[in-house]
Amino acid sequence: MSVDAVSWKARFLAIRSNKIFEMSVVAIIILSAMMIGATTYDIDPNWLGLLKFFDIAVTVFFLIELLIRMAAEEKFSNFFKNGWNIFDFLVVTASLIPIDDSQMVLLARLLRVFRVLRLVSMIPELRILMDALVKAIPRIGYVVLLMFIIFYIFGAIGSFWFEKINPVLWGDISIAMLTLFRVATFEDWTDVMYETMEVYPFSWIFYLVFIFLTAFVFLNMMIGVVLDVMQQEHEKYNREAGEGEAGEVHWIKEHTAEIEQRLERMESLLKQVAQKSN
Repeated sequence: MSVDAVSWKARFLAIRSNKIFEMSVVAIIILSAMMIGATTYDIDPNWLGLLKFFDIAVTVFFLIELLIRMAAEEKFSNFFKNGWNIFDFLVVTASLIPIDDSQMVLLARLLRVFRVLRLVSMIPELRILMDALVKAIPRIGYVVLLMFIIFYIFGAIGSFWFEKINPVLWGDISIAMLTLFRVATFEDWTDVMYETMEVYPFSWIFYLVFIFLTAFVFLNMMIGVVLDVMQQEHEKYNREAGEGEAGEVHWIKEHTAEIEQRLERMESLLKQVAQKSN
């Protein structure tokens, strides 16, 4: 790589790392979101033409910003090793679809809506939240599966007991599960309970046990899973950024490993010197 290429790469890296540049990109993303919202209103054609001009300007800005970030990478392929970079690339590339084409105008407008999601890729805290949410989905899935089993059991019991009272709410197990979902979300659930209590006075036990399991136990389990994954993601970010307690521990481990390697090399050299002197 030539000296000029290295100097240009260093300039692009400095621009990408500049806080003013990052804040400008965030501001343009917010402006783009406001423009998209403005186009949903009935506005004067003159203002609509101005919004189209701004849309083109924003698209060009995003394209230049993306090229700068790509040029700042040590290798071009490194840019596509990050999932958020791929997302930004797809969003910016999709924004190049002409919005004036009558056949593509709806698709182009829909794709421009996703520009708002670029805030997630630009703000580290939002990236941590999204990464934690995605990684928590498999573990949440097991909680949802257990909830489905509880819904199924209580739905079957409710259908057996309460079908004659109100077939609309308890006619079969599928309808009963929908009724239980209404109970779990506290949507007028007392009306359902009081109706069955007229025939079965102790049916309130059925509802309270179900609410305790779903609204309190399983909901807190989901929250616990998300919080645990978020803590892991924060520690990972701190290690990579060298910030916080996790970053300090990671720095100590790295330097301790380097010191151990140096001591091992020194020990081997001393053994060699001792063998030669003997």
